[in-house]
Amino acid sequence: MRKNAIRTNCFLAFSVLVFGALLSGCAGKEKAADDGKLNVMTSFYPVYDFTVKVGGDKVNVKDMVPAGTEPHDWEPGTRDIADLEEADVFVYSGAGMEHWTESVIHSLDNKDLLIVEASKGISLREGHGEEEEGEEEHDHGEFDPHVWLDPQNAKKEMENIKDALCKADPDHKDYYESNYKTYSEKLDRLDQSFKETLAAVPNKSIVVSHEAYGYLCAAYGLTQVGIEGLAPDSEPDPARMAEVIDFVRENKVKTIFFEELASPKVAEAIAKETGAKTEVLNPIEGLSDEELKAGEDYISVMEKNLAALKEALE
Repeated sequence: MRKNAIRTNCFLAFSVLVFGALLSGCAGKEKAADDGKLNVMTSFYPVYDFTVKVGGDKVNVKDMVPAGTEPHDWEPGTRDIADLEEADVFVYSGAGMEHWTESVIHSLDNKDLLIVEASKGISLREGHGEEEEGEEEHDHGEFDPHVWLDPQNAKKEMENIKDALCKADPDHKDYYESNYKTYSEKLDRLDQSFKETLAAVPNKSIVVSHEAYGYLCAAYGLTQVGIEGLAPDSEPDPARMAEVIDFVRENKVKTIFFEELASPKVAEAIAKETGAKTEVLNPIEGLSDEELKAGEDYISVMEKNLAALKEALE
């Protein structure tokens, strides 16, 4: 009888300890999740960077596309959907860049989620329908989605994000407004640098592996000649390769641009055939781990792009 009583008392004591630990763990988990900051999910790097700049230390921001990943044909996984269910705000660029957004948004139970299409209000450039018909996996719809490569469009995307953060967290409206003002002025200065530098170069045509630079070229009086279309890994046919090679030779093009997140083999083939060199022109669809650790961001990469364009077009 005494042994049974001892066992009963021990079991009760153990149960109390376990229950207390569970309560403690739950309390700690709840505290960690509810730190008073907005939880924001972003679809890929440019809007992640803009959100971090505007949100500062008042938001927790998670970029859905991993560093170094090409976002054109990326799709969210189970963990991403679960994170969206817990988020306060979801920011995506739009204009057809993220083909998965509509189906994912409609599948969510999180009806309080504030959804922000950052490109809203930007005048969109038409895409290339013939590519999209044959490249369903890269179907961006009727528009070129690479709006952020014009700094004034980046500023508009940042403004839309700022307005959403103010709506979701009105107590910190002045903070978000102040951050936006700081970075919008930096984007204006970046825009002015592009205008002044590219107005002075004698050549105005760039040959690129991926036709991502339509907005940038339109803003600064350049013309892009794309080896491939809006999809970064589509394969040009021999006739297109011959056209680009002829263009490079006839116009004495010195540099064939490619991007880090896609294969450079086509750009390298044309460079080898024509005696041109290859160089990176970053569409800022995503940065590598090394770039992020080095503190690179939209503005610093755009400054590198400007230096590369200046050298190629002089």
